[in-house]
Amino acid sequence: MITHFQFKSLFENKDMPGWHFSFYYKKQKYTGIYHQNGDIQWTSEKPSDEDVDQLKEQIHELMLFHVYDK
Repeated sequence: MITHFQFKSLFENKDMPGWHFSFYYKKQKYTGIYHQNGDIQWTSEKPSDEDVDQLKEQIHELMLFHVYDK
């Protein structure tokens, strides 16, 4: 389960899409960039292959809730 999820805009103009995000999973901190099309660019070590799909899904749901469902 993802904990301590945070995000902030990539740009000063907050209307432009793109966000930095960070969270903890299994006591490991992960960071990345969430693009408008839902792609994720990891800026930290990438999660293991067995976890990455599940984490991408959770990140997408969190971003939809926090950014798009205002």
